[in-house]
Amino acid sequence: MPQRKMLRYTTGALILLLPWIGGLVHAEINKDFSNCLDFFYDRTPPKGISAAGYQPICQRYKNQYHFATLYHREYRVPLYSAYILQPANGKRPGSTWMYEPQLAFSRASTEMSLFQVPVDQNVIESQAVLQDYKNSNYTKGHLNPNMHQKTQADREATFTLTNIVPQQAASNSGPWSILENEVLRKYKNYCKGPMYVITGSMPYESGAHWINNRVSVPEYMWSAYCCPSFNSSLPKSMQSFFPTYAAVGRNDPNSAEEIVPVNVKAKASVRGFDVRRMPLETLEGILRQRLAMPISLFHGQCLEQSRKAQDPC
Repeated sequence: MPQRKMLRYTTGALILLLPWIGGLVHAEINKDFSNCLDFFYDRTPPKGISAAGYQPICQRYKNQYHFATLYHREYRVPLYSAYILQPANGKRPGSTWMYEPQLAFSRASTEMSLFQVPVDQNVIESQAVLQDYKNSNYTKGHLNPNMHQKTQADREATFTLTNIVPQQAASNSGPWSILENEVLRKYKNYCKGPMYVITGSMPYESGAHWINNRVSVPEYMWSAYCCPSFNSSLPKSMQSFFPTYAAVGRNDPNSAEEIVPVNVKAKASVRGFDVRRMPLETLEGILRQRLAMPISLFHGQCLEQSRKAQDPC
C-alpha cells in the first residue's frame, strides 16, 4: 500500500477509535459526576455499579446542567438517568432531538447539540442516532420524562438520545405513563422538599436484544424516588410510599412473570406491559440479581436526612 494511502487509512482508523479511548474523552463525561452531584440524594450517585463500558454524563444544555445519566457506549442506551422532579410550568416541547458531542470527539463542546444532516460517522459510532429508531417498532422512551421538569429549557434538555431507551408504545403511553403521573401527584401532595428520582433500564437476562443491530432493547424499565422531607401526617394508605418507593415495568409482553406478573384482566392494548410497585429494597434486590452488581440507589436508603426532616429536634 502506498505510504500516503496508508497514512490516510491509519489516521481515519484512529479518528474512529478516539471516542472509545477513555483517557482521551473530555473530562466532563469521562471520570465521574462531580459537576452534577446535586441531582443525587445527598450528592451521592448510586453505589456498586462496576461493569466496564458505563459513561457518566452531566447533561448540559444552554450552559446549565439539567440532570445526570449513566450511559453504556456499547449498548447505546443509558442504565439510568437521575434528576430532581419539578412539575412542568408549561407544555411538552417539540421533539427536537440532540446528541452528546463529547462521546464522539475528544475536545468537543460539553453541551448537547442538535443532530446535523448527514450525521457525522464519529457520532454514529459513539451513540444512538435517530436512524436507529426509524421503522424499529419502538418509541423513544424517556428515562427523565420532560413533564417532570419545570422550565422550557429543562424539558428540552430531556430530548437527548442519551436519555432514551427503545420502549414499546403500549408501555410508554400506557402503564408506564400512569406511573410517571402517580409519582408526580405524590410529589405535589406529600413532599415538602426535593424529590430525587432515578429511572433506568434492565437488559434481557438471556442476552441482548437489538434494534438496527446497534441499540439494546431493555426487557424492563425501573424507577425509584427519594423524598427525604414529606408531610408528617401522611394518610395511612400513603405511609409505605415515603421516604422511598420504586417500580418495575414490563417492556415485553412475552417476558416471564417472576419480576412483574401480568394482569390478565387488563385491556388488550396494554396487556403484558404491567408495572409492579414495590419497596426500594425489593427493586435493589432485583437489580443486584439481574445485573450481578451490589447496587444501592440512594445513600443511606434516603433515611438519615428523612429522620432529621421529620424530627428536627
